[in-house]
Amino acid sequence: MQLHDLSAGDGVLGRMAEVARAALGRYRLSPGAAVELINVSENATFRVDDPATGERAVLRVHRLGYHSRAAIESELDWLSALRADEGISTPRVLPAADGSRTVIVPDPHGGHPRTCVMFEFLPGAEPGEDRLVAGFERLGEVTSRMHRHVRRWRGPAGFTRFHWDYDAALGRVSRWGRWQDGPGMTGEALALLGRLDTELRGRLAALGTAPDRYGLIHADLRLANLLVDGDAPPSVIDFDDCGFGWFLYDLAAAVSFIEHHPQVPAMIDAWLRGYRAVGPPPVAPEEIWTFILFRRLLLVAWIGSHPGVDTARELGAHYTWQSCELAERYLTGELRGTGA
Repeated sequence: MQLHDLSAGDGVLGRMAEVARAALGRYRLSPGAAVELINVSENATFRVDDPATGERAVLRVHRLGYHSRAAIESELDWLSALRADEGISTPRVLPAADGSRTVIVPDPHGGHPRTCVMFEFLPGAEPGEDRLVAGFERLGEVTSRMHRHVRRWRGPAGFTRFHWDYDAALGRVSRWGRWQDGPGMTGEALALLGRLDTELRGRLAALGTAPDRYGLIHADLRLANLLVDGDAPPSVIDFDDCGFGWFLYDLAAAVSFIEHHPQVPAMIDAWLRGYRAVGPPPVAPEEIWTFILFRRLLLVAWIGSHPGVDTARELGAHYTWQSCELAERYLTGELRGTGA
């Protein structure tokens, strides 16, 4: 199993901080500007504070082997187009002193160089858990606007992002590792989740990838990646996983890590209500739980291959066992359509 390269302990995170500090020299910042690690997931994200100006920004230091520089530039193309064409609030990219949107920074200890991107710091906070259903309606509306944009947008020459189809997620590519290597995997769990895998593969193959159901998606559009600031429209952040996939996958991603929550059926209905306020719902809404279980099995693999990420450590084997419960309910037909 190939582990996420930021899971090698405090040593690698210390080097990431050194890379982040070195990256500051490429931007128009004062010598007193400082970085502080705020999140580790696929990448390491730092808050940048410049005491000379009082300005704040966000610096993303990329993990190794996940995206090419061309793919990162393509991500930035799409989030900029969403803001310009659809009026969706996305973080502006802050260019380096030489005008570059991406900068390559050497590892001070002789490792592979890292790609870094600086974003503006957007106001707001994740919608509160006390308003999950209301938050999902807003999420559905903004997702529908993003999908509407994709259907008519033609990316620039050289645009490249990976796919989130079956092969990429669970099959021969297994971008986040094999679900079979997830934590707490027993013989019984392997058998049950293996049956789930087979069912998902068949259903996704039958659904196909026609452009009315499959295209460029955010692929991680959870409430955690939505910033709400008063009555202003929400801002969408963290496009690092964006790629080509089924439009319904964005709904499945919205319930990541909380698929078993008793309010999920109401969240799904709220998401669809918000989506329909902009346009027709994605093709095959009867397969919503197919995509939720598809994403869930992918997250079992993610937890196994990201042992250095706090969320993965906290969820651990319990997430696998809950996945087995959901898989049983799905395979017996209890989970179908838009509710449970």
